[in-house]
Amino acid sequence: MSTLRCSIRCLRDIRAATTTAISASTKCSAIRRSFSTTVRRQDEGLQQDLDMSDDGFGTRIPFVRPVPASPSYFSRQTQFQDSFVRVQELARKYWRLPRLPMTQVERVAWKNKTQYRLMVGEAVRETDYRACMSLVRKLHQIHPDLMPDEVKEGIQPFRRDINVYLNIARQIPVDKFGRSHGVGKRKSSVARAWLVEGTGEILVNGKTLSDAFGRIHDRESALWGLKSTDRVDKYNVWALVHGGGTTGQAEALALAISKALVVHEPALKTPLRAAGCITRDPRSVERKKPGHLKARKRPTWVKR
Repeated sequence: MSTLRCSIRCLRDIRAATTTAISASTKCSAIRRSFSTTVRRQDEGLQQDLDMSDDGFGTRIPFVRPVPASPSYFSRQTQFQDSFVRVQELARKYWRLPRLPMTQVERVAWKNKTQYRLMVGEAVRETDYRACMSLVRKLHQIHPDLMPDEVKEGIQPFRRDINVYLNIARQIPVDKFGRSHGVGKRKSSVARAWLVEGTGEILVNGKTLSDAFGRIHDRESALWGLKSTDRVDKYNVWALVHGGGTTGQAEALALAISKALVVHEPALKTPLRAAGCITRDPRSVERKKPGHLKARKRPTWVKR
């Protein structure tokens, strides 16, 4: 009997502990549920406070989020995209206006891709810039009397600051003594020549031609402008030459004499250009590189 009573008592204790645990868990869930509801309500109140702001006079106004003025604000090419879109809209809007042929359109110096990239500070792709410039040139062909102001403003960012086609070459006059002046350069040599009508006398740094240039090839090069036009015996030449060697000085003197000859007779410019006498030769000695024997020559490769 004692064993039976002990087992019954154990069952009662287990039942009471189970009931207590269930009631405790129910209370905790209720508390959790109440806490979560309370937090959500606080969030909703904070959100309403954020959506409404005070303007200082007691008036509650809705909160406004700032929006970028340009739709291409988040792109890598903000200014170029804005200009490109504007040019496209102008091309679609005014494509019916009469246009002039290319031969009658005013010549304008447009910016190339490198110049435009330096201006806006953006990495513009070659294909995009080429497509944009094709539309800009079409808009520029619109008749000047019918071109709207917004078209002029739209293509203005692509113009250069200086129109090179409007430059006028400076005329070199003949002074009161009948002399014309010309300057020529070749490599590191510089020559200045004065040309006057005479009998064919030539002085280079106060010396005769044969004393100034010992090689026959250099003498022929120095007078090539006069010989190609058969004017050797019609003009006297007085020249100053410095820098470089004899070959560079002779070719620089030929360029200076040819420029001075064009001042006296402008009609000789075409034959002198055909003979290569009034074109500056840009070639020069290439610098030596480190690790090379000369500009491009390398040391002999040895296996061992």
